[in-house]
Amino acid sequence: MDSEYSRLADTIRQQASKHSKPRYLVAIAGVPGSGKTTTAQAVVQQLNKDLNIQAALLSMDGFHLPRSALDQLPNSQEAYIRRGAPWTFDVTRFVTFMHDLRIWSDKTPLAAPSSQIIQAPGFDHEAKDPVEDKVVITPDTNIIIVEGNYLLLDEPGWRDLADLVDYRVFVDTDLQEARDRTAKRHVLAGIEKTLEDGYRRVDSNDYLNGVSIREKLIGPDLVVKSVSLNVNGAG
Repeated sequence: MDSEYSRLADTIRQQASKHSKPRYLVAIAGVPGSGKTTTAQAVVQQLNKDLNIQAALLSMDGFHLPRSALDQLPNSQEAYIRRGAPWTFDVTRFVTFMHDLRIWSDKTPLAAPSSQIIQAPGFDHEAKDPVEDKVVITPDTNIIIVEGNYLLLDEPGWRDLADLVDYRVFVDTDLQEARDRTAKRHVLAGIEKTLEDGYRRVDSNDYLNGVSIREKLIGPDLVVKSVSLNVNGAG
């Protein structure tokens, strides 16, 4: 498993070495249950073993609409059932953030004054809501890995993201395997009590999202196969 992550990290390292700007931005996308989050985390760890690299990880999950915003939607009950679907994110804010990150990455010198930092929201899974400024990217960072389901989604708003990164990776997995993983993960996380309930939850949301991601995929620079995961692995 580590060898798969090492190979991907090596590829990103090689691509970044050819880049003329201070920082290299990489998108790692995949369907729910593909293991993209686990992959992104492992790749950042691998990259940071290199003394010449300072890699940072950013998840699009911090740009979920908070529950207070979902409550205000006319279809708020459906929004909670479908939370995690593209329309339950603040895509406008996310694209604006990524645009600003792109400018900062290209123009801010490495090891610039400490005021030149980037802060982004993260997601608190216990509170089930985004948390402001949870992610901090410091000026000495030279590779930034962005992970999320919809980074390569060809839909209005979302499709702008593909042009704001330097390298696009898609973690490919069989949709049925991803369905199984996600259902089991819902049970282990205590979200559902039985595996049957887990599958019911997946089929009403995660699986639908996965189908959409596959059907509307913007061509990646690299497709990597999902590695076997523990069922409680993120992604």
